[in-house]
Amino acid sequence: MPFPNRPATTLLCLSTIVACSLNAATAKDADDSQLNQAFQEAVVPYLKTYCLDCHGSEDPEAKLDLSGYSSAHDVGTAHQTWAIVLDRIEAGEMPPADAEPGPTAEQSSAIVKWIRDAREFEAVRNAGDPGIVLARRLSNAEYNYTVRDLTGVDIRPTDTFPVDAANEAGFDNSGESLTMSPALLNKYLGAARQVVEHLVLKPDGIEFAPHAVVTDTDRDKYCVKRIVDFYKRQPVDLADYFYAAWQHRQRTTSSQSNGTLAEVAAENRVSAKYLRTVWSLLTDETSAVGPIMSLQDMWRKLPADEGQAEKARAACEAMRDFVLRVRSKVVPDVERISVDGIHQGSQTFVLWRNRQRAANRRTFDPDLLTVEPTDEEEAATEDPESAETPSIDEDLLVPADVNERKRYEEAFAKFCDVFPDAFFISERGRDYVKESSKQQGEKGRLLSAGFHSMMGYFRDDGPLYDLVLNDEQQRELDALWQELDFIASAPMRQYVGFLWFERTDSRYMRDPQFDFARAEDKNAQSADMIDKLAVVYLQKARDNGGKGVAIEAVEQYFRNINSQIRWVENARQAAEASHVHAAIDFAELAYRRPLSTSERDGVKAFYEALRNEEELNHEEAIQDTVVSILMSPHFSYRVDMAADNNVRRPLTDYELASRLSYFLWSSMPDAELLQAAEAGTLHQRDVLVAQTRRMLKDDRMRALAVEFGGNWLDIRRFEEHNSVDRERFPEFTDELRQAMFEEPIQFLVDLIRRDQSITNLLDGDYTFVNAVLAKHYGAENVTANEHEWARLDDATQHGRGGLLPMSVFLTKNAPGLRTSPVKRGYWVVRRLLGERIPPPPPNVPELPADESKLGELTLREALAKHREHKSCAGCHERIDSVGLVFEGFGPIGERRQTDLGGRPVDTAAILPGGHSAAGVDELRSYLVEYRQEEFVENLSRKLLSYALGRSLILSDELLIRDIQKQLQTHEYRLSSLIESIVTSPQFLNKRGKAFQHE
Repeated sequence: MPFPNRPATTLLCLSTIVACSLNAATAKDADDSQLNQAFQEAVVPYLKTYCLDCHGSEDPEAKLDLSGYSSAHDVGTAHQTWAIVLDRIEAGEMPPADAEPGPTAEQSSAIVKWIRDAREFEAVRNAGDPGIVLARRLSNAEYNYTVRDLTGVDIRPTDTFPVDAANEAGFDNSGESLTMSPALLNKYLGAARQVVEHLVLKPDGIEFAPHAVVTDTDRDKYCVKRIVDFYKRQPVDLADYFYAAWQHRQRTTSSQSNGTLAEVAAENRVSAKYLRTVWSLLTDETSAVGPIMSLQDMWRKLPADEGQAEKARAACEAMRDFVLRVRSKVVPDVERISVDGIHQGSQTFVLWRNRQRAANRRTFDPDLLTVEPTDEEEAATEDPESAETPSIDEDLLVPADVNERKRYEEAFAKFCDVFPDAFFISERGRDYVKESSKQQGEKGRLLSAGFHSMMGYFRDDGPLYDLVLNDEQQRELDALWQELDFIASAPMRQYVGFLWFERTDSRYMRDPQFDFARAEDKNAQSADMIDKLAVVYLQKARDNGGKGVAIEAVEQYFRNINSQIRWVENARQAAEASHVHAAIDFAELAYRRPLSTSERDGVKAFYEALRNEEELNHEEAIQDTVVSILMSPHFSYRVDMAADNNVRRPLTDYELASRLSYFLWSSMPDAELLQAAEAGTLHQRDVLVAQTRRMLKDDRMRALAVEFGGNWLDIRRFEEHNSVDRERFPEFTDELRQAMFEEPIQFLVDLIRRDQSITNLLDGDYTFVNAVLAKHYGAENVTANEHEWARLDDATQHGRGGLLPMSVFLTKNAPGLRTSPVKRGYWVVRRLLGERIPPPPPNVPELPADESKLGELTLREALAKHREHKSCAGCHERIDSVGLVFEGFGPIGERRQTDLGGRPVDTAAILPGGHSAAGVDELRSYLVEYRQEEFVENLSRKLLSYALGRSLILSDELLIRDIQKQLQTHEYRLSSLIESIVTSPQFLNKRGKAFQHE
């Protein structure tokens, strides 16, 4: 039948049909025929009469085409578009006020009611629908976080990838936006290979280094740093032990406590093993002569009052200094050995000297002690013409009497046994150069053997190992040194250096009989070749007059280096199977679920094919196997959320673990979460909630603040923001830009960690600053450095507090040389309140880019003229006034009284609803009093969309309402919002392929 054109006819149709459409919409099992009838008989005529002139198929205004809707079902499937229509009609902006003909208020109200009823019908009918969640690749951020947690190293291989597109909700974690192209696939292959560059094959598995370990130098750096870091972690400051012993003495003499030495050691973070040794020496009266007597005297003079801890600590440091001073004076010297023709820097002799020094760390040289002179000897040594007499080192005095001297030497031996000249040597200069040059060259030669122009390491940590470390620590240190040989091929490379050195600097092996032993020949490292060279090398040494210790040093060198090389070869062969098993275990972690038997066999079969068919060596095959794991869709895709059969079903516990971890951490599940999945209990509400709360206290929840907060608030890429004119604003440094970005992240992390009310985002009177941002805000009383963040309470005195006045938003939403009330207002109403603002029409004139070049007009006046454009007025009325209250902040968020043109700024505005406000404080009050629920609803919608990884659908509306009720009940705490989401049917289930309206 023809569409009626008269408004009266349209109103009659609507008024007679809309009542029954309400009943149909609120009954889940009702037929939607009445809604369809109302759509055909009332809505379609309304659209034709009042809407399609502007929003038809040809050049639709604001790109809103309403011509293609033929049923109520079409409206339900395009609910987001019709939500815009609903908003615009309710706001009186559709049709525009000057439209001819125009509908009556009753007509528009009836259409609004129909749209609401239709939406309600669809929402109730499909409540709890998980929606379509597409299989999709990990986002760039998720890939980086997952690689970090999978390898233990923050490699960030996708940092150079193209920026991920966002979905309609503004997030880049949905299948709607995360597609894969051939070019991007190549980048993922490059990323996998970049990760594998960090792969380390260890004697008992695999690990990932914090830097690439492609070259031998890289591997040296990795292994050496681990050993040196181990050394640095060990408690070897003697003052700490003397102080702990003093504490123990105080406790044993007090009636309050009788704590054990082990307990005191634990409190002071020192070795219980070594503390017992030190305690024994300090309290042993049988050896109380020489340096032990002096040390015990200092020990007895320590304060007896527990309240004098500071004085006791200073005295303990004096005891330490005494020990170090005495100890340094009696270190045995190691004489050099030589054979004619052998260079003093040869590995054979340098390693012998290293072994001698290491063996004498806990001994002393008795010849360095001074015999106490008699009175006659003292008188004889005095120079009557000199005011000075020869100095005598009283620390080293021993009696002349033979028996008494023996007691003193025994005391020195015990003293030096307890207090070595060094617990370990982490840096060593070249062995055979002059002492002055040697000292200058020691820094930075970590674990070096002291060779010249040759690679080589020497382990010298006997005192630490024997005196300080417990059994577990000893095993750890042994393993670290073994890994240096295993990973970095240290013995092989050292021996190659030996062959090279003996033909160049030394010239010892230039004779024809040595021609078979060349550094470039890999076979030179074989056992037979080393044994053959040892015979020839030693024969020449004997022919040149070598004997005794020198010959023994050469023999020991060849014996040791051969043994070390053979150990590495055998250990590597034995470790191959463990590396294959480790790759399989790596795949299980990467896939975030247990592997099937066929998958485990497949990983092994792939490795074996690389070895047997591609003829790769073991290391190359393991590397390519790991690359294949990282390229698998089971790692690089979120396939766990895609429909895998025709029916809706609950997520498995492993699928739920991944969904939860990628929601809260943007990364893979950790061991505890996977254990809950393995136990089959994660789907239980109490277990799920407990895991959620645990994860929100973990540092990895920072990803929720960065990825959700950064995208919601539109600052995710602010670290690259370059629109600020740095000549005009030289204070806008990279450090300030980074601090601006970090401020809302710190705020959100604190909100999550302390489970605060989400309304703090609007009305919080505090923020977080580091030294750079505190200076920018004029908060001089904050004590923090560039890398430390402190809470700034009562921030309103600096014009701050909550999200609104944070510099990152003020700067991001300013062109660079002026402010932008439009952008700042849009940010508030769009990002915080969730209003839908259509894009600006084409050919709208731009405001001047520089605030100082506005001429006689203020920015407020320029905007007013801008709003005279009929196509601009509607939206600008909703956003400009909100943005004008920020005029007290300049283009980089600095507080100001005048603009860049020297004109006084005006922060007063009439906000939507007719409410007046001046400045951010009054805007904050307006939002809390009149629009807080809009903020809460918007945040709920945004977080739900982010959690589900899809745009919201009509069936989510009931969940949104429930979330808001729960928030009101629980004081708007963030945990209530998150727990409502993770326990919802949408989060716990997945839709089947053959979805039908239920």
